[in-house]
Amino acid sequence: MVEKSSGRSEGLNLPVVEEFHSVQGEGFHAGKAAWFIRLGGCDVGCNWCDTKFAWDPSVHPLIDTDDVIEKAVKSGADSVVVTGGEPLMWNLDYLCAGLGENKIRTFLETSGCCPLSGKWDWICLSPKRNAPPPDLICSMANELKIIVETADDFKWAEKYRSLVNSKCELYLQPEWSRFESVIPEIVSYVLKNPAWKISLQIHKYMHIP
Repeated sequence: MVEKSSGRSEGLNLPVVEEFHSVQGEGFHAGKAAWFIRLGGCDVGCNWCDTKFAWDPSVHPLIDTDDVIEKAVKSGADSVVVTGGEPLMWNLDYLCAGLGENKIRTFLETSGCCPLSGKWDWICLSPKRNAPPPDLICSMANELKIIVETADDFKWAEKYRSLVNSKCELYLQPEWSRFESVIPEIVSYVLKNPAWKISLQIHKYMHIP
């Protein structure tokens, strides 16, 4: 293994908030089992964020990335979802390399506001107005997921639809606390714009992490 002296800058240890085996609740892979790694740190600051406990990386211990990889391998899962917070605040090259060596697929959930690191089998991009992503990660995204809080978010969705590649899966997801008010608008929009699909947070309906 690589020396740990480079530490955080080389991704040899990471601020882990939680690690758990669960079912993907959103987007293209909804309903599939995966091992989840949630990393601390995010300065995007979405008012409706449901993981604000992950924003401050200083309250989450730095964990040896080899240990993180070992736990994922021992879980028996064939895929790992790396989420946050904003996971791209950290260098994820070492993590992805270790998972890949063990034939584990790597899925990323990101706002895209930070430089891309790591080698990914699937990138879910969920751009936020507070910190828009650069065009490069847009062109690499396998999935575009727009959180819909108000009608203006449909314009935001179309802006990023024009930036992603032609094979990118397109999803509109209601902001959870405004579900009842926005879901009729989303349904109406998808009926008129069938390139888009609806993503629901099914894990919340099933009361699982």
